Amino acid sequence: MSETQLWEHWAGYLSAVKYQHSASVEYFAIRDAVAVFDTTPLFKYRVSGAAAADAMRPVFVRDVVDCPVGGAQYNIFCNDAGYVIEDAVLLRPAADEFWVTTAQRNLRYLSNALGGPVGVEEARDQWGMLAVQGRHSLSVLSQLTGDAAKLEYFGMTRTSISGVDVMVSRTGFTGDLGYEIWVPSGESVTVFDALFAAGSGYNIAPVGATALGMARLEAGLLLLDTDFESARYAWTDAQRETPFELGLGWMVPEATDRSYVGKAAVERERSTGTSRWKTTGLIVDAAGYEDLYNEEGLMAPKEGVYRTGTMSLYDKDFNADATAEYVGYVTSFMFSPILKRHIGLAKVPLDRAGAGSEVFLELVVSHRPKYVRAEVAKLPFYNPRHKTSTHEVSP
Repeated sequence: MSETQLWEHWAGYLSAVKYQHSASVEYFAIRDAVAVFDTTPLFKYRVSGAAAADAMRPVFVRDVVDCPVGGAQYNIFCNDAGYVIEDAVLLRPAADEFWVTTAQRNLRYLSNALGGPVGVEEARDQWGMLAVQGRHSLSVLSQLTGDAAKLEYFGMTRTSISGVDVMVSRTGFTGDLGYEIWVPSGESVTVFDALFAAGSGYNIAPVGATALGMARLEAGLLLLDTDFESARYAWTDAQRETPFELGLGWMVPEATDRSYVGKAAVERERSTGTSRWKTTGLIVDAAGYEDLYNEEGLMAPKEGVYRTGTMSLYDKDFNADATAEYVGYVTSFMFSPILKRHIGLAKVPLDRAGAGSEVFLELVVSHRPKYVRAEVAKLPFYNPRHKTSTHEVSP
């Protein structure tokens, strides 16, 4: 299926970077049609037992009992110092059963942290996962199961597709209408083929990591080992971040008697206002970006621009003013096909975190550092109403 034969290693699996030569084509499959991304490499854990919820409450920052049966929840877990170890998505198909997905292996951590009379089972290789994302994803899924149309945003259900028992959640990593299908590994091809048969009239397409990265950046969604590091593997506190610094402070309970790992540090940070920086959006000045390249006789790169890695931010154009000072950095950067602008995710000090604050992004043009004006922006960049609204089944 891959025309490019571009693959990358993802936690022991091979994952497509892109199937087609233009990542933008795959990106528009997400935004305008239906896209399928293979998320099987995610780690999956089943936590079960009568005390499952009670055992999980002290581990995660958000209270898992707020996740109803038949619901899903985005959550994080921290170390004792209040730094984020990782984010996770939880599914709760039954009162005494949770499924947890993470990007890194956490079996030992969860087994030790949960304790008590609960079972923790790693089921990564037993389940495949297919993310069905995009404006017409419901129209496709509704041909295969009537249960998809009943799902509210962050709802989940057990159902069947082509005779295969699956779990379906209204979740995803694209900031668009989307669903994720948990499939027993031996039946993944059956469900995959059924999806593409049902989606033939909707321009359904497989998408790789680049298109997924473009979509999640527009949605302001954070990628582990790109936009933040796990506190478990970071070498210094400068590499670790708190929920507030990651823009995830909304997860921290305002007032609760519930104890959870890192609670004292997180609440102290909130009460004293001692966050070191904030994760924000960044929009680059379009004319300035063009000029930097045009002055060198080059066309400014746009189509398919998506990169991860540190890009420095300064308070002034260093080439014009040698007193310019470093003020932060960008972790993800792209040309947004919808906004028609270059955007990024940035770490900036609190006094520059307000929307409209000016910074200068360092680029390398013809092997020389250049500086382009940019403005801090609120996240997300893209947040369509159909992502969370209730939908009728298409006729």
